[in-house]
Amino acid sequence: MSDLIFYTNPMSRGQIARWMLEEVGEAYEQRLLDYGTTMKAAEYLAVNPMGKVPAIVHKGHVVTEGAAICAYLADAFSDSGLAPPPPERADYYRWLFFAAGPVEQAVTNQALHWTPTEKQRMTVGYGSYDEVLDTLEKAIKGKRFIAGERFSAADVYVGSHIDWGLQFGTIGERQSFIDYVTPLRERPAYRKAKEIDGALIAAMKKEQEST
Repeated sequence: MSDLIFYTNPMSRGQIARWMLEEVGEAYEQRLLDYGTTMKAAEYLAVNPMGKVPAIVHKGHVVTEGAAICAYLADAFSDSGLAPPPPERADYYRWLFFAAGPVEQAVTNQALHWTPTEKQRMTVGYGSYDEVLDTLEKAIKGKRFIAGERFSAADVYVGSHIDWGLQFGTIGERQSFIDYVTPLRERPAYRKAKEIDGALIAAMKKEQEST
C-alpha cells in the first residue's frame, strides 16, 4: 500500500487535489469512488464521514477539503517549493482561504440563483457575489502568481476556482481572470491532471452508454 492514497471522482473537486498531487510529483495510489455507492459506503465513511471527495490519506493521516489538501501537501513535500517560507505566507494563507470561504460560498449561491438581501449580507459573511469577485480580481490583477513571485499551492486552489468558473459561467469573464488563469493551464502538472481526469470521465461515460 502506498504512503499516499487519493480518493476521488473525476467529476468533482477532486480535480483540484489531482492537480496539486501532480505538482508535488510524489507517487500516489488512486481510489475512484462513485456517487451514492462507494462514496457513501462504510469503508469510505470511515475516512470521510461526509461521504464526499476529495480526500487523501498520507502515512495514516486523513486530510479532506480541497484547500486543506493543497496546504498539507505543500508542507508535507516541502522540496516541491509549493509553499512560501513562513515569514512570507500572509498572502498565501489569505487568498487560499478566501477562495475556500467567500469565493466558494458566493459562487455556489449565485449558481443556485440565491442572492442575499441587503440585511442578509451581514449574516452570510461574504457580503455579495459582486464584492467577492471584485476583491478576487484585485488580488490577481496584473500578477502572475497570487502570493508573491513564485507559483504556490494557493495558485492551484485559487486558479482551479477561476478556471472552473470561467468554463461553466459561474464567474464572470473578466480580462484579469483570463490573464491570470491562462498561463496556469499551460503548466505540465495541470495538463497531466486534466488528461488523467478527462480519460476517466470518458471511460465512465462510455460505460454508462453501454449499460
